Formats: sequence, C-alpha cells, structure tokens
Amino acid sequence: MHTEALYDTLDSVTAIPIVPFRGGTIDLGGHRRNIRYLMENNHLDGSRKRVIGIAGTSLIHHFSFEDQMRVIEATGEEMGEDGFLMSGIVPNPLSQAEELVRGQSAFPRPPDIYLIMPLTGVADHEATYDDYMAFAERLGTDCDARFLLYMRSADYVNPIIRLVKDSPHMVGVKVGTSEEEVAPLIEGIGDDGIVMWGIGDRSTRAAELGTRGHTSGTAIVAARSADEINNAQRRGDYANSAAVEALIADLEHLRFMNGRQYNYSAVVEAMIIGGWEDVAAGEGGPFNPRVPRDIAARVADAVEPLRAYH
Repeated sequence: MHTEALYDTLDSVTAIPIVPFRGGTIDLGGHRRNIRYLMENNHLDGSRKRVIGIAGTSLIHHFSFEDQMRVIEATGEEMGEDGFLMSGIVPNPLSQAEELVRGQSAFPRPPDIYLIMPLTGVADHEATYDDYMAFAERLGTDCDARFLLYMRSADYVNPIIRLVKDSPHMVGVKVGTSEEEVAPLIEGIGDDGIVMWGIGDRSTRAAELGTRGHTSGTAIVAARSADEINNAQRRGDYANSAAVEALIADLEHLRFMNGRQYNYSAVVEAMIIGGWEDVAAGEGGPFNPRVPRDIAARVADAVEPLRAYH
C-alpha cells in the first residue's frame, strides 16, 4: 500500500475489541462473533475498510504466545480482505516479539501492520532507538512488516520522532499520553509518518490539534458512535464529533478512571447489560474480573444513550 493510502486507511477508527474469556480461557468462537459484528456494522463513510486492532484492551498482555497466534489468525480469517488488521506486539522480550511478527506474517491472512506496545522495565532511550531500528529493519526486510509505535510516556517523544523519521518501516505513532504531546510529535515527524490518537473516543480535541484517526475500545458496544466521530473529524466537523463523543463520555470515564482500572471490564459489563446477541462479552478476563455492583449500575446508565448506536 502506498504511503499516503496507508495513512488514509489509518485515519479511521481503530476498533480494539475485548477478547472474551470463559472458564479462564479465551472463547475463540465468541471472539470471532465480535469480529463479525465489527465487520458487518461498518458506518464509515466512503466505503472505507474497517480497521481492527488486537491490543491492550483485548488483554494481549495476558495471552500466551500460542493464544496470541490463535487470536490473530482467527481475526484475520474473519476479516478477510475487507478490513485492515493491526496486531499489537508486546516488546518484552524483543526476541519473542520477533517470533510473533515472523509467525503472524506467515499466516495466509497476515496482519497489515504491527503496533509495538510500550516497553516495560528499565530501558535506555538510545538503546531503545538502536534496538527498535534493527528490529524494524530485520522484519521489514524479511517479512515486509510495517510498524506503529504506541507511546505511553512523554519521555519517549524524541526517540519516537527519530524512529519514525529514520526507519522506512515505522509509519507512525499512537499517542497514549495526553494532548500536550500531539503538537511536538506532529512538528517533529512532519510528512514522514502519521500521528494517531490512542486514548479512546474522547478524541475531538486531539483531532483539532492535528491527529489523524483514533482508537476505540467501545466500538464493540456501539460501532456507529465511533464511526460517526471519525466521519465528522475527517470532514473537519468538530462540533458534531464532540456531540457524539459526549454520548460515550460516561462510559469512557468509567473505563479510564483509577489508572484505567476498568478499561476492559467496563466494556464487558456494557456488553452484558446491552443484552445483544451479536457480540460475546465473556465472564471477565485475567486480572480483569466483572466490575463491582456500584460500578455496574453506573455502566448501565452509561449504556442507555448508546443503544441506538449499537
């Protein structure tokens, strides 16, 4: 895909569905149902492809290597060529991340792009730059892989700018910090990459500052609301974007409160409360059980304005 065409595809909603668990294991059939829902309920204008990511909100940090391979393979099978698949890759350890990329790139329907999740543990910024450059060069050359970087620390603004500008395989960054980092990233990266918003549907202000596309963990609850936000932002209609954003604000607040404590579980609860048969919520996942009763009551209130957008 030509670079500008790639940027235009990414200037969209990256729908990141929860992966459902039952009995402590991944419900792969339920996951396939969720992917079908997202593919069949595409309200993006201009017949644009649905972008689906399997990443942090999906609980990839709690997947085994084998589970992650199975989930990505199943996702690609359900999407076919009608969507754009983003595979989140945890870079700890980097050797296993490389195995994941090589293995997934060999699937009959491989990911279209890989999202490098934030590095955890002690790391030197210069070494991170060097190791990521070599990583991207190997896999870009061997597997034709392309990468986005997910930034969760403002300390990484400069290394990320350099990586996107210096590597032909690094196509951009998802901002996971705050609006304050948007301007320096856009200024630093310029035309060499895309700067996307990576903190949910409350994205209007970031779009006004120049980000392209946003991440939605609630598209699995209300696909049309996430799509309408993106449609509005692409045509520069920030008032309409903000109006739709306001409908989902209460659910987003619950997801991101207390350091994202209910990022996954509030979505699960919303799906259960919604009672929809075309999505599978599961029973809660590792480190992410069902929300407490008082939070569930607040989720129920937050779901009501979204029912029309499911």
